[in-house]
Amino acid sequence: MLGTADAAEKKAAPAFFSIDSETTLRSLKTSAAGLSSKDAEHRLKHYGPNRPPEPAQRSALARFLSHFHHILIYVLIGAAIVTAILDHPIDTAVILAVVFANAIIGYVQEGRAERAMESIHQMLAPQAAVLRDGNRVGIDGEMVVPGDIVLLEPGDKVPADMRLVATHGLHIQEAILTGESVPVEKNTRPISPDAALGDQSCMAFSGTLATSGQGRGVVVATAPQQRSDVSAICCPRLKS
Repeated sequence: MLGTADAAEKKAAPAFFSIDSETTLRSLKTSAAGLSSKDAEHRLKHYGPNRPPEPAQRSALARFLSHFHHILIYVLIGAAIVTAILDHPIDTAVILAVVFANAIIGYVQEGRAERAMESIHQMLAPQAAVLRDGNRVGIDGEMVVPGDIVLLEPGDKVPADMRLVATHGLHIQEAILTGESVPVEKNTRPISPDAALGDQSCMAFSGTLATSGQGRGVVVATAPQQRSDVSAICCPRLKS
């Protein structure tokens, strides 16, 4: 649970898309030249790798049995026992059929959700071009940290949620977030704090694809800190 000071700071901090790029860089304690290798290493230890948290692994049997652990299921099982004692086999069979059907449907849906989570890993950028110690270097996408300056070119996947600080004809495909099939033109101008996700033209979101032009952005959040609605992201508190 956040302490009082952390909660107050998070509440007071502005959304990154509503402030200018220079203020964003200062808030993240970085610069247009990027982080130093030492600072990036420190932040990686603090925030962890840029990948979604691994869900707890459970056996298929455990996942199936978990769908019987519900108060309404207990009531139905109790009703099945009562009808069996009263020698109403049809009622008992119907109730048990409902119980097992519910468990099977829940098990299938949970399996689909787990596969969807696995697909998110495939959406993340395997590589990223960043500025470290003032030089352009290629790193694994998992090594990207808040405050990194990321360089975008056509065909690049955005490795993390970023506030754009420089663009030149940059267009990004955001269909996975907004459903809009046409690539969105990006710029660096701050916009209203109330802007919807699809209107945040100065932001680039993790998993989206640069289709044309060039851009440069500062990472504002990495997984699992990043959120699909970046209007909820506030300046993180970096330890010195």
